[in-house]
Amino acid sequence: MIGSPRFGMTMLLPLVWVTAIAAGLLALLLVQKLFFPYFWSDLVFISRLLRYGIRLEVYKKRSKVVTVLDRFVQQAARIPDKPFIIYEGISYTYEDVEERSNRVAHVFQQRGAARRGDTVALLMSNEPDFICVWFGLCKLGCSVAFLNTNIRSRSLLHCFGCCGARTLVVGADLLDTLEDILPSLKQDNINVWAVKMECSLPGVETLLDKLQQAPEDPIPAEQRAVTSLKTPTLYIFTSGTTGLPKAAIITHLQSVKAAGGFWAYGGCSSDVIYISLPLYHSAASLIGIGGTIEIGATCVLKKKFSASQFWGDCRKFNVTIFQYIGELCRYLCNQPKAENEKKHKVRMGVGNGLRPEVWKEFHRRFGDVRLCEIYGSTEGNLCFMNHLGKMGAVGRSNFFYKLLFKYDLVRYDKENDEPVRNKKGFCEHVSKGETGLLLSKINEQSPFFGYAGSKQLTDKKLLRDVFVKGDVYFNTGDLMVEDTDGFISFKDRIGDTFRWKGENVGTTEVAEALELVDFIQEANVYGVEIPGNEGRAGMTAIIIKPDRRFDGKKLFQHVLDHLPSYARPLFVRIQETMEVTGTLKQLKFRLVESGFNPSMITEAVYFLDYTGKCYVPLTNSMYNSIVSGQQKL
Repeated sequence: MIGSPRFGMTMLLPLVWVTAIAAGLLALLLVQKLFFPYFWSDLVFISRLLRYGIRLEVYKKRSKVVTVLDRFVQQAARIPDKPFIIYEGISYTYEDVEERSNRVAHVFQQRGAARRGDTVALLMSNEPDFICVWFGLCKLGCSVAFLNTNIRSRSLLHCFGCCGARTLVVGADLLDTLEDILPSLKQDNINVWAVKMECSLPGVETLLDKLQQAPEDPIPAEQRAVTSLKTPTLYIFTSGTTGLPKAAIITHLQSVKAAGGFWAYGGCSSDVIYISLPLYHSAASLIGIGGTIEIGATCVLKKKFSASQFWGDCRKFNVTIFQYIGELCRYLCNQPKAENEKKHKVRMGVGNGLRPEVWKEFHRRFGDVRLCEIYGSTEGNLCFMNHLGKMGAVGRSNFFYKLLFKYDLVRYDKENDEPVRNKKGFCEHVSKGETGLLLSKINEQSPFFGYAGSKQLTDKKLLRDVFVKGDVYFNTGDLMVEDTDGFISFKDRIGDTFRWKGENVGTTEVAEALELVDFIQEANVYGVEIPGNEGRAGMTAIIIKPDRRFDGKKLFQHVLDHLPSYARPLFVRIQETMEVTGTLKQLKFRLVESGFNPSMITEAVYFLDYTGKCYVPLTNSMYNSIVSGQQKL
């Protein structure tokens, strides 16, 4: 009966179960919020990475892989009339770049200047033809070596040897920088092509005049086809810890991975991406251009970054995403305030090296722009992404990430410049919140392809027998810290490189250049921190040869002629003796710690004075002007 107690109990039981289940779910939700607050955000982000990773695994199993260039050809067929590049106000569609790159390929093919398997060096500033030449050469099955436009003479000649390039394509604005080494290039049988209509330099071929006569028909796809993602496609040069730039091998696997960066952060086809970083770096070429292609977007390409033009460009071209390095954001924050600086459509920035105080000021000045940090070196086998936007973090690790990528932070002895080994000879993990050296395990999922032309350089980046006999790890050379929530922050760079003005500086390369000066017996180069500046400024401790004296004008002219601007030491410290380890390796730790304050250093310290064209004695007033930001560096 309806009014019976049994019927009432029957109706009550489902309510009890529903209430119990709801209470249980609520309790689980509270536990998750308290102890795993980022669980769902992590799960959603890692699922995107997994989707992209599955695509790469499918490529590995197939006999024909889809490269970044293949993806571009697909997009050119799908959206031919969509703007791909906007440069100096002129729009170039996907079809425009496809056809012009075909012309480039035909010119080099017809002239016998490049064929499948060759490596061609590219020395060009940011411009649309950088991309057209790059893609055109790749359509012939060539690898392309991106040369840093700042390097000169001996370093430039060295680059050809380590990547095996026999042809050089140089931009019109950079041709003058080759005049002193053209005889050496000719002697080494290096063919030089200038992206010009005509050229009076002997032995230099011109490209633009020949493009006018070349067909725009597609090059057969089998010409560029590869059967393995591990096939090299680019060489990107990094600072050489042994003295000269190293050619990092970039495979199709690395380029395809990098091209997924914007997509992983939520980029889409309607985005307009602002690229002002140099294309010879992996950030602008692999993440920037590759990422634009992957999502079928448009990029605004700048020849060179300009802080004063940045927001005006963003408003003019409806930019929604920009690429940055920390120094770029600091320059923007140092610009005079403007009434309309929050009036823009920029929603996201993707880059690395952003310090917390600059991050905070950027948001205050320019609005709620999502800043997405990515950590990874050109040649490295590990990448971190700060998908939650935690201020000051370069990336985030979690349970899911650690299943896919094997990395460790180990104790590091700064004074002796080496990882700490225990009695058994193995490295030791650091605790949460403690700074350690970042190592990444090398395996099938995370391979390390090394450097072209030298097994020794490749081996120097490896650490063996780290935790067990026979294991091998990639040594990032970076000191990092991971907090209890899994956020990873960059602390310092160790060893023979430091970063200044957005570029890596190889200390050995700078030291070798300085030791060519007739009064310098020995040079020890390192980086020092300057308040308000990203990275470290170059400083060198030198020993003067017996019976010689320091000549500030001669040294100024020498560094001007032999070193790019970012690698020139800002400070010089004169020493009687150089402190070394038991294995005669120069010690930098105490020099770095003592900085450049003349009141704290008993020895003479000099400063690079561009106005006086001389290294001048660093006074206390000059020091105060530098640390206060009044002195332009």
